[in-house]
Amino acid sequence: MPFPQLESKRLILRQLKVSDLNEIFSIRSNAEISEFLDRPLAKTLDEAGKFITKINKGIKNNEWIYWALAPKHENKLIGTICLWKILENKNQAEIGFELLPEYQGKGLMQEALSEVLEYGFNTMGLNKIDGEVDPRNIKSIRLMLKNGFVKTIDLGHNKSEEGKILNTVVFTLLNVK
Repeated sequence: MPFPQLESKRLILRQLKVSDLNEIFSIRSNAEISEFLDRPLAKTLDEAGKFITKINKGIKNNEWIYWALAPKHENKLIGTICLWKILENKNQAEIGFELLPEYQGKGLMQEALSEVLEYGFNTMGLNKIDGEVDPRNIKSIRLMLKNGFVKTIDLGHNKSEEGKILNTVVFTLLNVK
């Protein structure tokens, strides 16, 4: 199946490319973006390249859909949004998103999220989309609430693979159409 490229008013949501290497490194090595995420910071371009390869392999194997967000006028990656942890029966998935700090607060992730939710519910036929978030990540929580997600689970404090203590809550959006 071809990759589902989407468009919003200002963005193209396209497949990640090898030419996105520097931008993926910028996102994955940015402490501000990663503050609320359970992942180590990327330290090298090679790590970013391996990440791109992993993502595109997972797309090919129908494990997830991972979009690169690019403004229509420059087609340079500024963020990502994905549907992952897609259950085998394809009726539910988890959403994840990140945006370079200089593009935050401009409504761009709202545009991308609207397109991905539409695609997930109406094209993929999902019944439920979850978003797992650190409760201190106010921007992500506001975005999910604005789009109809409701807090469903407080997973409390868990230890990450790196031994970091994480506090996580889950927000859920059901397809009520």
